[in-house]
Amino acid sequence: MKSYRFYIVDVFAEEKYAGNQLAVVLDADTLSTAEMQRIARETNFSETTFVTSAVERDGGYDVRIFTPNEELPFAGHPTLGTAFVIRREIIRSPCAGLALNLEVGQIPVTFHVTDGGEEVLWMRQQPPTFGARGIAPENIAPVLGIEVAEIDVRFPIEEVSTGLPCIIVPLKTLATVKRIRVNRDRYFELIDATVAKSVFVFCPETYHPDNQLNARLFADYYGVSEDPATGSANGGLAGYLVKHRYFSTDEIELRVEQGYEIKRPSLLRLRAARRDARIEVEIGGKVFLSVEGRLV
Repeated sequence: MKSYRFYIVDVFAEEKYAGNQLAVVLDADTLSTAEMQRIARETNFSETTFVTSAVERDGGYDVRIFTPNEELPFAGHPTLGTAFVIRREIIRSPCAGLALNLEVGQIPVTFHVTDGGEEVLWMRQQPPTFGARGIAPENIAPVLGIEVAEIDVRFPIEEVSTGLPCIIVPLKTLATVKRIRVNRDRYFELIDATVAKSVFVFCPETYHPDNQLNARLFADYYGVSEDPATGSANGGLAGYLVKHRYFSTDEIELRVEQGYEIKRPSLLRLRAARRDARIEVEIGGKVFLSVEGRLV
């Protein structure tokens, strides 16, 4: 019986057993789509990835990403976590970077060692695209169980995507972010009318003084009531912050904390800059190996 190497890694974690957990399955070229979906459902992490090429094809490694409910064209923490496993288990030697061939396109990942000796992985995401800005505060507030006055109406509620769209909602305070309780009925009513199926909130107050923003993501549509760290949404957030000059600048480098409310503290590093008509976005973070084994 064929078995498959699998690894569980903690992505966007400052230490092991924090951040967002990801299962990565190697040698997956013989698995059918239905088998991949079944494994992702049984694993029940926010995403599980399957590496379907042991050698580079067109300069990258073929990878598929599944939530417990469906396949995704792109997701942030699976991209970094899978690149970490590919370098460790397929390339098996130091390298400056590699690329993943995803449904959304080829995503490059680079490996950097800080002055303090810590390794941070960075991915260059697709340039952000911006969708509907017609979501009124009075329509999103009941979804989140908050008051309209707690939304920062200086900035729009907007659909943004670097490969996986989300609805970005600017809030005023950490106290509001902490007490959000999603009304599932209102949530599904909202996303029936939007392209984006997840809601991403943020505010400029943080638990840790070294960080600049706190964020939470809610994605019941994908089978994830709350995600502890979300690279795709933070890529959209980075583009949103530059587009709307949230920090009164066309270039940012920030630290965003996420997952504190569900006891999986995560740290995402954001870089974004306006380059003529485009906004370039990079998302970075650390990755730790937690478990390795064989899947039969």
